[in-house]
Parts: sequence; structure tokens; C-alpha cells
Amino acid sequence: MRESPHLSSVTPPSGALLSIARTQEGPVARATEGLVGCPSEVSLASHQEGAMGRLHEPSPAAKETGLPHAQTERVLLYVARTPDETLTAHLKSRGWHVMVARSAHELARLLKPDVMCAGIVDLASFALRDFGGLEASLRQQQIGWIALATSERLADPGVRRLIRHYCFDYVKTPVANATIDYLASHAFGMVTLCDADEIPPATPAADDNDEMVGTCEAMQQLFRTIRKVANTDASVFISGESGTGKELTALAIHERSPRRKAPFIAINCGAIPHHLLQSELFGYERGAFTGANQRKIGRVEAADGGTLLLDEIGDLPMESQASLLRFLQEGKIDRLGGRESIPVDVRIISATHVDLEIAMRDRRFRADLFHRLCVLRVDEPPLRARGKDIEILAHHIMHKFKTDSARKIRGFTPSAIEAMYNYNWPGNVRELINRVRRAIVMAENKLISADDLDLAQFTEQQTMSLSQAREAAEKRAIEAALLRHRHRLNEAAIDLNISRVTLYRLMGHHGLRDPSAADEKASLEAFAADEPSHE
Repeated sequence: MRESPHLSSVTPPSGALLSIARTQEGPVARATEGLVGCPSEVSLASHQEGAMGRLHEPSPAAKETGLPHAQTERVLLYVARTPDETLTAHLKSRGWHVMVARSAHELARLLKPDVMCAGIVDLASFALRDFGGLEASLRQQQIGWIALATSERLADPGVRRLIRHYCFDYVKTPVANATIDYLASHAFGMVTLCDADEIPPATPAADDNDEMVGTCEAMQQLFRTIRKVANTDASVFISGESGTGKELTALAIHERSPRRKAPFIAINCGAIPHHLLQSELFGYERGAFTGANQRKIGRVEAADGGTLLLDEIGDLPMESQASLLRFLQEGKIDRLGGRESIPVDVRIISATHVDLEIAMRDRRFRADLFHRLCVLRVDEPPLRARGKDIEILAHHIMHKFKTDSARKIRGFTPSAIEAMYNYNWPGNVRELINRVRRAIVMAENKLISADDLDLAQFTEQQTMSLSQAREAAEKRAIEAALLRHRHRLNEAAIDLNISRVTLYRLMGHHGLRDPSAADEKASLEAFAADEPSHE
């Protein structure tokens, strides 16, 4: 990704410019609990969405030339928390049909999968927690995005990742409007080269429950691993605590693999009784046992050509482990009551929260089966190790479920955010969802507190009286003065506009000095210095 120079005067061509095509590789298409969204602050005019619908019909010239995705006008999406009206007017004067979105939610409403357009996203105008919601729209490949960012915002690794993965170009602000117009024309020309068949189906930005969110290094490493393992047919083993999203990670691998158009079948090995698991996996023939009135296709056979997820594989009984191992070795299954083997082409992904190495030592899991399943390994990070992603996920969940309450919930109090960071989250993302949803319903105010999350004991922010606030402010002022003057009491007292004796007394009151002999001596010297001379 390159940074464009700030051009002082540019005359863009009348038509769309052509450029080097952006890579088709996008982000991980699906996985944990959705991206953070932002509440709609300003309602969009209905004619904007109507205009997007009218752009589907090609112009007569386009029909004659046969150009893909030719449209009656050039469309540009301008995404900014506080849009620049001067820039908007300039773009309109240059022939753009400009549609403005002030949040990720508004942007999601404007997106149309079969309408090519340019996009300008002002990353400097959004808070870092808003980037998760924007990412779902930035990944749409029918839009050529240009990013605007300040030097300070570009220092953030998450911002650089968004620009590197999804944007055609970027510029540092402030920048001339003509430069932005020129780059938008360039990006629009690039996306109009795309063929409709080459663009993958767009995933909904606001309502998709299966998208992976994460800006921390642990999640970025997970994204990179998913991209690598998706392009092979080798078996994948996903290890992680309960509630981290192992099934959705498996779905992300399937969605990015050559098998994505084939079935994705998941079976929870721990939720099916052991005596029924064999028939669930491999199916049975009519008359195989009492009540088998017709043939049933097993989960393995149903996933033929696609992907089979064996969730909680650590709970698989030993007798079923032997049958699964035979299938992995030969690529064939035997239905219960059947007389012939059936070849099945399926990719196996397994997942568990159980430590299988310990299970193998305890002879609860076959070592040969483990080595068959664990050709490639993916480790899911626990929520407590994901840093600022905790707040991002919490805001997403709040925006997704805030309609559960008649009260207009707008966010979290500082104490709630502090408590979420201090809590250990043994239930991971699943527990976070449950706590936030309960807080939305039970909250008495528009901001969710630590009490609403039932996490009050994990916050240090307690209510204080006015006198306590004054004492705390006094202590901070004394500490700051002592630090500035390297604990030279005379200079610190002058800075605070108090006597040295008063400073020494306040230091003792606030616990800022040790009651040692040296302190006692210094105290006496302080008193002596303030006494009038009798000589």
C-alpha cells in the first residue's frame, strides 16, 4: 500500500480511470461473534437508498460496449463521523453521486452487492472501537476505498492493517479536495474492471452473526493461520477453551477453502449418547436394528465433498474412535447393517477444550487417532488474552441486542469497562454475550454499569464524598510537586504555596513519608527553621 502525494491541483479525467487491480484476497469471511457496530446518529434520506437501486440498469452505451457493471452515474460512499461539507460539495461538482454515512450501521444500509462504487472513509473521525464495524463494509470488493487518516492515527497497528488489507490508497490529512477526487476516480476505475462472477457474495455487515472480530495480535495470528490452512485438505485440529468460538473458526476455514460451495456439517460428539453416536456418524440401513424403518445417511456421508466438524472430539468414546480412525485411513464408511463400504470425500476439522495429550496419557484417547486429526493445529486465544477486543466485542453485543430493552442503551460506564478488563472471563465470548444481554434488560440508566454486568467487585472505582475527592486531589498535587522537585521540600512547598511545616504535616497525613528517625530529624529541622531567631 502506498501513500499518495498531496497534489495541489489535479484535473481528473471525465471517465473512470483504470488502475492495477486490487488483490482478491479479503479478510477471514466468518468466525466469532460479529463486529462492533455504531448506532445510527443521523437518519439517511430515503432517496439515497433509492438511488442505489436505480443504478443497476446499464446505460445504452454500456450495452453496446458490453463493459461489465457500467452504471448510469459514478457513485461514491463518504463515511465520516463528521462529514466535511466542503469536500462533499466539491465531489458533487465533479460529477459524483455522493452518499454519506456517519456510522457503520448507516454504511451497511447503503451497501449493494451488485453496485460498483468508490468509497472514502475518514478513519481519523472514528474511535478505535468503531473500526470493527467498519471492517465488515471495507471488505466489500465492489467498492474501491480511499482512506483518510492523520499521522497520529496511522501509528495504530489496527489502522494500518485496515488500510493495507482493504483500501486502494490512502492520504494523510489535511489534503486538497482535488487529490481525494483524483484518487476516488482511480479507485472507481479499478473496481469497474471486476467481473460480477469474480466477486464473492457479499456478507452482511450489520446482521451477520458469524464474522470474526479482533484487532489484537493473538487474533491477527489466528486470521493468518486460518488463511494458510484453508487452502489445503489436511485435517485441522482446533484447540481452545469453551466459549472461544471454535466452531465459527472451523466455519471460517470452510468458507475460505475450495470446498466452500459444498456442505459444512457439524456434530457435537459430547451431546449425543454414546450408543447413538455410531449411527449418527455413519448412518444405518433399513432393518439394521429395531425401529430402523428406512435408510439414514450419517453425518460423514452428508458432508461428502465438503467439511465435517467433530466438535468436542475429546468426548468421543473409544469404540467410536476406532471406527473414525478406519474412516480416516481408508476414506470409506460402513453404514450400520450395511454390507459394502462407501467412499466419502470429506475434510475433517476437529475441536475440543480437553487437553488431548493428557487424555492420551490416561488412555482415554487413541494416540494414532490424534495424530491423524492433528495434522494442522489452530489455537483459539481466550478472551482474557485479547486485550482491547473485550471492549470492542462488548460494544458490538450491546448494539446488536439493545432493542431487547425499551430504554435507549448508549454504552458502558468507565467502571464497567474497567471491570470487563479486570475480569478473568472463564466462559470467554459466550459469557460476555450473556452478561451484556442481561445488563441491557436490567440496566436502570442509559449507560451499562459494572453492577448491571454483575462485575462490581472487579472495579476499583467506588463512589466517594466531596471531602474524599478533595483529599485525593490534594494527595495527587503533593505527589506531583515532590516529583517535579525531586523531593526537595523547600522548593515543593514554594510551588504549592504552603509552608514547609504544612507540607511535611500533609505528607504524613497522606502517607507520603516514612516515620523513620531520619524523618523525625527532618521534622525537627523544619520546625526549627520556621522559628524566629533569638540572636
